[in-house]
Amino acid sequence: MADEIDNAAALEELEREIALLNRSRDFLKFTGKCHYCEHPLLRGNFCDSECRDDYELEKRQKAQRRHAA
Repeated sequence: MADEIDNAAALEELEREIALLNRSRDFLKFTGKCHYCEHPLLRGNFCDSECRDDYELEKRQKAQRRHAA
């Protein structure tokens, strides 16, 4: 029984490692302004969560349009 549990744990770890290697690596570089509204910033990429959410929504919509074409 322990062998099955060990095998399942090893498989889960392998799947996690594969998922981490295949994750999206779209890192935003600090530009000194909000990536959505271009408001000046001292740190971070967005001035608030609303701009971040709007940016992510637009990004998803653009990706869907590319796949639909």
